[in-house]
Amino acid sequence: MEGQPVIVARALGYLAQGWEIAAGWLTSPAAWSQFGLLLASWVLARIAAKRLAPHLERLIGPKPGATGPIAAARRFALRFLPLLLPLLAYGFTALGEAFTRQVFGSGAVIAFGKRVFLFLAARAFAHDMLRDPFLRLMGRYVLIPVMALYALGLLPAITDWLESLTLELGNIRFSVMALARGAIAGSLLFWLGGWSNRQSAGYIKAQDALRPATRELAVKAAELAIFGAAFLLVMSIMGIDLTAIAVIGGALGVGIGLGLQQIAANFISGIILLVEGQTTVGDFVELDGGERGTIVRMTARACILETFDGRWIVVPNEHFITTRVVNYSDQGSANRYEVAFSVSYDTEITTVPGIIAPAVAALPFVLAAPEGPDVELRGFGESGIDFAVEYWVNGIDDGRNKYASQVLFAVWNALKAAGVEIPYPHRVVEIKGGMA
Repeated sequence: MEGQPVIVARALGYLAQGWEIAAGWLTSPAAWSQFGLLLASWVLARIAAKRLAPHLERLIGPKPGATGPIAAARRFALRFLPLLLPLLAYGFTALGEAFTRQVFGSGAVIAFGKRVFLFLAARAFAHDMLRDPFLRLMGRYVLIPVMALYALGLLPAITDWLESLTLELGNIRFSVMALARGAIAGSLLFWLGGWSNRQSAGYIKAQDALRPATRELAVKAAELAIFGAAFLLVMSIMGIDLTAIAVIGGALGVGIGLGLQQIAANFISGIILLVEGQTTVGDFVELDGGERGTIVRMTARACILETFDGRWIVVPNEHFITTRVVNYSDQGSANRYEVAFSVSYDTEITTVPGIIAPAVAALPFVLAAPEGPDVELRGFGESGIDFAVEYWVNGIDDGRNKYASQVLFAVWNALKAAGVEIPYPHRVVEIKGGMA
């Protein structure tokens, strides 16, 4: 094996050692007895699992159609049933291990069999229990290979070899094993952080007693706390000195402060918006730049406005702080609108309010409070007498809610039903000179 790479030489050495162990087991009566014990444990475990599984399903499983946290917990517990067979085999083997070691003075085969049973339990856990795609991926490509190496007895040697390989990044020094450990733990922690963030966000947004701005701020604070804690845990698991991270973080902070001033300004502006609550999700706003729409989302960097035609406008948070913002609504508060119309000069104008006000008030979206429909005389035009009807609605006439259109239909129908003429312009054309 001279001239071979170190890893190849070690692999060949492990293969030779494994062959020697296997040959010794094949010629040893004690090893054969242990193989028999493992086989008996497996058969006994299959019989016990086959009889126990139906009883456990009836005992643990919830009633059909049951809902609630207890029923969900019982259904989750049923997913552990595939582990029953390998764990029973492991338990039965452990019971006979002490006897075998006392009689034969050896238990290497028993120890190997126990590790194999644990591998089978890990395989059942990864294939039958994990439903989330990410967790199934981690189980297939991380848990099962690690348990296979453990069953073969190679895991300690491989971990020692990975610990001997080191990487240096400035003052930070860590091994390849620490990097692999951090990658696995980080993946799991950030997956758990994402799940926790979704759960906490759903719970916070369901608290109707809190203002929408307060709910958004609480969601962002919970997100920062969860992922910040996950990051610190990953650094600790990798064995990286956090003081070195603090020094590097300080240098990065200076660079970020100089190069990303606008992003920092938008982030601080977003926090101010959430704390003050003057504009929040659901408000219809108009900025000095002409952007107008309903706020559908507030992020750490920008607010997203949705126009009446379904388009999204991303407006940096800083614009809501440094420019004038007209807020037309506050979570569905009442707003007043008006539509103009004209009647003929031949109309008895004192009857117009009594015709129009009831017709507009009958519309389902028109409010009686803070004030019912109000018909006002606005002036005397060239072709007719000008009126306007003012009305209150609970929302914004932003193009989706076409309140003005429906009110104009109601005005037209009411005037036609009452026989009131709606004027149109008349022009008198005077022709000077004779006709050719």
